[in-house]
Amino acid sequence: MNNGKTFIVTGAASGIGAETCRLLKEQGATVIGVDRDPTGNADRFFEADLGDPASIDALVAELPEGADGLANIAGVPPTRAAEAVLKVNFYGLQRLTLAIVPKLADGASIANLASLAGFGWPNAVDQVKRAMKVSLDDDVAGFCRAEGLDNAEGGRSYFLSKEALIVWTMQNRWAWRDRNITMNCISPGPVDTPILGDFLQTLGERAKEDRKHMDRPGRPQDVAPVVAFALSEHAKWFRGANLTVDGGMSGHILSNIHQF
Repeated sequence: MNNGKTFIVTGAASGIGAETCRLLKEQGATVIGVDRDPTGNADRFFEADLGDPASIDALVAELPEGADGLANIAGVPPTRAAEAVLKVNFYGLQRLTLAIVPKLADGASIANLASLAGFGWPNAVDQVKRAMKVSLDDDVAGFCRAEGLDNAEGGRSYFLSKEALIVWTMQNRWAWRDRNITMNCISPGPVDTPILGDFLQTLGERAKEDRKHMDRPGRPQDVAPVVAFALSEHAKWFRGANLTVDGGMSGHILSNIHQF
């Protein structure tokens, strides 16, 4: 369904990013990979640090024009410092996307990898709004200190990064409608990638509770097809949507909230 298309995939060296590259190539697409580790399944690779504004700007200058889509998959786990988590998972993603849109082809699709961790954004609206007033050029470390994120237990910075990403995606549902460029996000639950242990370490009892209800963690092979779909022409009527691929966990949480 993506035959003949060209896509840019961040986080391309491992996990969901690497599997997305492999699948898109299998579908007949040309894949441009972006990662700090320039290896993997892409046809071309660009090395970049998506927490560094200068690195992002240099990357955008080098990337070719006319790509048919951008898959923002790069991310860091909640065991990293709060500043790094917010910079890579949200502010860097935001900067890259806004800078690359003018170079994308008309009709392009943008797919942002969010997370089940962003599920609770309606209960964190005030903090999400404060986070969204900050950019990669601002004092992200100062914001983290002001919000208590640098000392927060349970990976709050990670949850906030994904909550902000879901909200930002919704906000931009029609941002580039004049060019038919759409943006949606994909929210996996726990996925068996090299950083799964980081999530289990950070989330502790919450992770154990989740695992009681899931028959297994997700796999990159479960998530990559949804990313490929979100990049395809078949998803063009999704605008600002959050596609959950979490083994039923979001439905489970909603059912408990509303006592069904």
